[in-house]
Amino acid sequence: MEKVGVHKRDILVDRVESARDAQTEAQEQFKSALEQFASVIEVEETDLKSAYEKLNDEFEESQSAADDVSSRIDKVESVADALFEEWQEELDLYQSKKLKAASAKKLQTTKKRYGQMLKSMHQAERTMQPILDSFRDNVLFLKHNLNAQAIGALRGEFSNLKSDIGRLIKRMNQSIARSNSFIESLQQP
Repeated sequence: MEKVGVHKRDILVDRVESARDAQTEAQEQFKSALEQFASVIEVEETDLKSAYEKLNDEFEESQSAADDVSSRIDKVESVADALFEEWQEELDLYQSKKLKAASAKKLQTTKKRYGQMLKSMHQAERTMQPILDSFRDNVLFLKHNLNAQAIGALRGEFSNLKSDIGRLIKRMNQSIARSNSFIESLQQP
């Protein structure tokens, strides 16, 4: 896991930054999908096939963004586990009780902050799947019912999807803020 000259702590910071950035990208993708959904419910019946294809593309990109967020969170967990295990083992190497106690305290504080950040990341991650499920349902419904009646049904779903995406963005913003705070705490001496 560690590369020559690169410590697990630095790798962890890099991975947390990547997860944070993936969440920001996912936010933008979900907003874009919602905008596309809004445009579909205003489309003329003659343009339904094109509208479906655009909406389906947005769904697929949203699914990909959600998968990327999950993958980045897994990578954060992997390096954090290795870092904390190594740190715990190295506590026994200290000769100075004072330095050992200070390092042990810093380890506990870092683990606590990490736990809070990770919990926030997972909450945002879990919020994405129900939105994707709803989005997929609506895309499939439109695919199989390319008519004005389908558009009417989608209008009813739009406000629910808009609320769900609003909650997702709020959770992601909280997770991003915790990630930034965690990164800052790791970069302090």
